[in-house]
Amino acid sequence: MSSAGLLTVSARLRAGRLHDLTVNLQRPPVTMLFHQQIPEAVVKAVPYLFTLCAHAQRAAAQAALAAAEGSERRPVDDGELWGEMLHESLWRLLLDWPPALGLPDARDAFVAWRAARGDEDALLRMQAVLKVARAQAAACLACLDEGGIGPAPQLAPEVWLDYWQGNVDQRPAALPPPSVAAACRRRLAEAEMAAAAIVAGTPYPVAAAGGKGWGVGQTLTSRGVLTHAAHVDDGRIVSYKLWAPTDALFADSLALEQILGERIYASAAAARQALNLAVLALDPCLPYTLELQDA
Repeated sequence: MSSAGLLTVSARLRAGRLHDLTVNLQRPPVTMLFHQQIPEAVVKAVPYLFTLCAHAQRAAAQAALAAAEGSERRPVDDGELWGEMLHESLWRLLLDWPPALGLPDARDAFVAWRAARGDEDALLRMQAVLKVARAQAAACLACLDEGGIGPAPQLAPEVWLDYWQGNVDQRPAALPPPSVAAACRRRLAEAEMAAAAIVAGTPYPVAAAGGKGWGVGQTLTSRGVLTHAAHVDDGRIVSYKLWAPTDALFADSLALEQILGERIYASAAAARQALNLAVLALDPCLPYTLELQDA
């Protein structure tokens, strides 16, 4: 298991349909390391412990801990955060989605853009790679069933604060994409949004709620809403929780079942491809394994 954990998705193919869909998400108990630490030590450690979307992780941690202590949240580097979202979105559009549909990837365009991010012509390179991403998304969508784009993720730290404090029993629900095509469109929309925000200098969305030792911080990632929650007492962390989009969408098999629907597959290969695309649509932030038994 990697430091981020491991996701295993299993199903059984019987009479052309997927049955017994199960999700096993294993996460190492990293936040236990924060117990009795001072908030500043946690803020410094978070980007090293959660290297994927590290800037968003740090921003959410800062927001949660500042809210818990009733202090002013320090400013974030908006360009850094938008660049991280753009990077993750382009990775999926150019490297992951096309091969999953039997199409060639656009690795060269991605590598060229990433290598030029600090150059004088970085904005021109960004526009060039976006053009490639649009073409790749169009090619992918031509292979998929129709579907809209689905709702954009929204920050709601107050709702999560109620859950964190134990005022409500039900954890706030995540909003999975309604289809694989919707997920592809959402990924392209977020790449376009991030690129436009970099040019315009738009503030990155970060929100928090809390006080009296309890705090929740939220921000966006390319995969959805990231939530950090902290309980601080006498300057030390007594409890800490992190909910990444992966934790919400792969807590059970419901989101996958919604995307897969009741389709009939002509072969085990077709069923495996559909299962892989459904997992990609939910976009886990850790390695995953597919196990398909052909009964």
